[in-house]
Amino acid sequence: MIRVCCNLCGQDDWQVRFPATLNGSQALQVEAFRCTSPSYGHHPQIVQCRHCGYVYANPRWSPDELIAAYTAVEDDTYVAEREGRELTFRKHLQQLEKVTGTGNGRSLLDIGAYIGVFVEVAAQSGWEAWGVEPSDWAAAAAQAQGLNVITGTQDAPELNGQQFDVVTMWDVIEHVDDPLVEMTKAYHLLKPGGWFVVHTMDIDSLTARLMGPRWPWLMDMHLHYFSQRTMAQMLQKIGYEVVWSGAQGRYLRFGYLATRVGGLNRRLGRLAYWLVEKLRLTETAVPVNFGDLFTVYARKKL
Repeated sequence: MIRVCCNLCGQDDWQVRFPATLNGSQALQVEAFRCTSPSYGHHPQIVQCRHCGYVYANPRWSPDELIAAYTAVEDDTYVAEREGRELTFRKHLQQLEKVTGTGNGRSLLDIGAYIGVFVEVAAQSGWEAWGVEPSDWAAAAAQAQGLNVITGTQDAPELNGQQFDVVTMWDVIEHVDDPLVEMTKAYHLLKPGGWFVVHTMDIDSLTARLMGPRWPWLMDMHLHYFSQRTMAQMLQKIGYEVVWSGAQGRYLRFGYLATRVGGLNRRLGRLAYWLVEKLRLTETAVPVNFGDLFTVYARKKL
């Protein structure tokens, strides 16, 4: 594992916010990097910068290890949860179009598209929608559905010289090695006046503060823990104009939600799943919002 500086201000002066819980093993486990991993509470040391307050994992795995893990990852549970993802992304798209305007043939790039659910939803709404995804398995699944999903990252040669009206990152920025670099790359992929939409966890939310070390988003695969303040500061540092920031939840099937409870407490999870099955609610999707996930709409200046 490697020691890193603050991604926001560049300082190497921090205090421990949450000690590591890796139980002596620092080896990167690919399965822990699945989008639907239940490994809550299993994470490297998480620190907070004394200068700007930014929260991040330090030390952590190298960039090469991370991209190798995301290239190799497979996640059948995500496929099983597709209905909840579709409902979530349709809701996200409705909110997005209130800010950016509707598609009508305009271009959109989803970074970290996984199996392409948001790309598909956006295309159905009239966007010329593309995605880019490092997981060989996930990109292949999207391509098998006829979706415009490129295998790779923002450095993929297919994106050279391309510019889009909207670039999105849904639950992606917390996973990357260098958010400042990745959001700068997204800036250059935008047309002048284009919109960047990023969704991530809020380390300063009431839920996160009340739960402390029991907050479920403290996980191996999460390397960066933004607040709405530090996200705005990083976006403004790059040159974006932050237009709106606020909490935004998602839809989950009751059955999937019960498995997430099991990630926190096995006994309670088994009870929850038994109850959901008994009531025949396993496939029923419901809106969930604890206020600890937020979306930011930022604009590239003309």
